[in-house]
This record gives sequence, C-alpha cells and structure tokens, in this order.
Amino acid sequence: MARRTPLSRERIVTAAMQVADDGGLGAVSMRNVGKELGAEAMSLYHHVSGKEELLDLLADAAFTQIPLPEIGAPWRAAMTSRAHAMRAVLKRHSWALTLLESRANPGEAVMRHHDRVLGLLRGDGFDLVLAAHAYSALDAYIYGFVLTELSLPFTPDTGPEEFAEGLELTASEYPHLAEMLEQMVVGHDYDYGDEFGYGLDLVLDQLEQRRAALA
Repeated sequence: MARRTPLSRERIVTAAMQVADDGGLGAVSMRNVGKELGAEAMSLYHHVSGKEELLDLLADAAFTQIPLPEIGAPWRAAMTSRAHAMRAVLKRHSWALTLLESRANPGEAVMRHHDRVLGLLRGDGFDLVLAAHAYSALDAYIYGFVLTELSLPFTPDTGPEEFAEGLELTASEYPHLAEMLEQMVVGHDYDYGDEFGYGLDLVLDQLEQRRAALA
C-alpha cells in the first residue's frame, strides 16, 4: 500500500491556492482545503491555526511569485518588470486582488517585497516621500488595470470587436465613442491588454520628471 504524503504547511498552502483558483477566495475554508488534500479538516490544524492564518499564508505565497527587484538596478526598468510580473500573478490568481494588501498580519515575503521596492527607489534618486508616492501610484495602477481587465464582458466567442459591433452605436448619438470604436476596435485586432504598457509609461514618465527635479 502506498504511503500517504504527510501534510505540511507548504502542501496546505498549495492546496488552498488551488481551491481559491477554482472557486474564489470565498471557497477557501479548512474543510475545502482538507478535501483538496484528501484529508480531514481537523488534521490541518496541526500545521495552520485556522482560516485567518491560511489567508495570511496565501497572501505571502502570492508575493513569492513576484520576483524581487534588485537594489541598485535602474529604477524604471525594474519597476516596469515588476509591474508586468505583478499583473501576470494577479491575472493567474484573481483572488489575490482583494487579499494581497488586506492582511493585518503580513508575512515575511510581503514585508520583504515592500522593503525591497522602497529600497530600490531610494537607491536610484527618490527621496522617501516620492518613493512612497511612486509605490502607491504604481500599485494603484496595476491593481486597477487588472481589475478592469478581468471584469470586461468579453469571452472567447465575443471579443472586443464583436462586443463593439453588438452595441450598434450611432455617430449622431455617441459621436466620440463611435469614432473610437470605428478607428481603434472594429477591424483593428484591438486588445485592451495592450493598454497596460502605455498607461504604465504615463505613470513612469511623470515619476521620472519628479525624480529628476530632486537632483
């Protein structure tokens, strides 16, 4: 008879991530995670104190999937790379949108990530106040963009072009919106995700101007 793999915090967190990926954060419970592992819920308590600690561990696990920027690297390239990596993690684990910054007991990976980002900015010309503002603005943009991206009413069968055509907007009633759809969406292989890099550059451009003004 094959021996069952022993439970561990790592296995429990991996199972919890799968439960969250499949059913959202609301599906995460000690019972459901135990079911994912083929174990009784009570056995999980030998490794995790309860659901709140499990959510703390989930947030920490999500942050470990975002590579840490290297202090001393050029700030703009590092923040661009981080933004794209963070967007990928949030799209892969949509439950993380409401979890990553909401925990009262953030874990080591969360704290290390925040400290490293601030250290990178401080090491490349940002004073403390501008570094804090930059961090806030960048994360607000990333989180907000992904939230919009995941909420768009598109499906594999109904993309942006089909959606736009279905609106049947008239230029007389909505001239500016109809113009945008005609010139950018219909017949133009439009992908909302392509807006991410453009918007990110707008934020980074302004931060660079303010950083340069400190010199």
